[in-house]
Amino acid sequence: MRLLLTLSSFFIMLLSQGQNKQLLYNVSDLPQTLMSNPGAIVNFDGHFGIPLFSHISLSAGSSGVNLFDIFDDSNPNVNQRVTSTINRLTSKDYFTAQEQLEILSMGWRLNKDDYFSAGIYQEMDLFAYFPKDPAILVSQGNANYINVPFDFSHVSFTGEVLTVYHLGLNRKIDNQLTVGARVKMYSGIFNVQSVNNTGIFLTRNTPEGPNYYRHFAEDIDVRVNTSGFTTLRDENQTVQEASKDLLSKSFFGGNIGVGIDLGATYKIQNNLIVTGSIQDLGLMFQRDDVENYTYKGTYQTDGIEPLFPGIGPSGAAFPYWDEFEDEVDRNLVDETLNESYVTWRPFKLNASLQFRFGEDCPPCDYRIQTKKIYQNKVGIHLFGIKRPGSLKYALSTYYDTKVIPNLRIKVAYTLDDFSYTNVGLLLSTQLKKFNFYLAADNLFGYLNLAKSRYQSVQLGFQFILNK
Repeated sequence: MRLLLTLSSFFIMLLSQGQNKQLLYNVSDLPQTLMSNPGAIVNFDGHFGIPLFSHISLSAGSSGVNLFDIFDDSNPNVNQRVTSTINRLTSKDYFTAQEQLEILSMGWRLNKDDYFSAGIYQEMDLFAYFPKDPAILVSQGNANYINVPFDFSHVSFTGEVLTVYHLGLNRKIDNQLTVGARVKMYSGIFNVQSVNNTGIFLTRNTPEGPNYYRHFAEDIDVRVNTSGFTTLRDENQTVQEASKDLLSKSFFGGNIGVGIDLGATYKIQNNLIVTGSIQDLGLMFQRDDVENYTYKGTYQTDGIEPLFPGIGPSGAAFPYWDEFEDEVDRNLVDETLNESYVTWRPFKLNASLQFRFGEDCPPCDYRIQTKKIYQNKVGIHLFGIKRPGSLKYALSTYYDTKVIPNLRIKVAYTLDDFSYTNVGLLLSTQLKKFNFYLAADNLFGYLNLAKSRYQSVQLGFQFILNK
């Protein structure tokens, strides 16, 4: 029962949630670009983000369903709408959500070639494939699926909330190559994971047997790992104690992990640049406040065989259901354990090619060696993120231009699993040393959020320093 409750609550939580496409990746005049690519070209001498407001990112999406599919008033029968939606979805459809809040961000130039950065941010990442076969079995039963197996490997999801501490170094090797690396320490707050599940449930026609049907549960092995939840279920814990526990987990009081980011930028020509990076190549050790729910075994049954009255104990009616439950429990074991486990972070890949044009001539001064500045940038950007069983990709093309001296605009079109009309927009303005940016994906989705399968928004405030 605990296993079913855990699965149900997780999928309800994910019903309308999604994934970030890194719209800031190639904006080289923003400190946040360093977080996506530690090897980005740094055109400033220092930065300091406004605590809790230097970067806020939210994204949510579903590859196969939206709220309108469930709440469409044109069909008053909600059960039919739900059934139609379940039948349309496949086990490869998924729900995903991400949230990131930068707590502290800073950086400064060590010398003309090296730039050091550091910071703290909190992150949430949720992902779940649609459990096609279990959803049909629970909602519709097996009457219309005789001789059709229900596959429990469709149950696959991950979720985590953690705090990240990081230190990074960006180095200009020469006029063409810039590289960078960032070391990360993870402090886990919550984690839930259920992957690599196996087993099938099958019903066959057996007219020659003691019943018309025989039910098979073969090689069932379903496991849900959790950490960070059990202490919150303590009924004797006060709100103050629960808050103290959460704060402790944020500062290495719970589960810990390590990771690394790597990145590089190479100038093929002054106006033709290729970049690449990998983020969150790391793992977490889930050892504290751990609880595991398992359900495993093999079993087959012809159902309940009726007996004549008076055969039970003392002539009473035979306890059919109690006997059946005991038989199932002997073969399909439901256990709650406290075993530590290891989780890998969902690493992200970025690669891009950028062409710059429209050279902007700076004021002429023979005493100062100036660099070429380009008004316009166009390019393509490939983004990937590791998910259970596969990598999920998004391919973007973009145009970035300076509209007025203190305002840049970036327009991007993205092909992904959510939409064929994903147009994103980024605005970045700088007033003296103060910078503000706002970015949003899938702008057409804001016209009718109920029909949108994906939305993303990012914003940030920081000070950018130049000597």
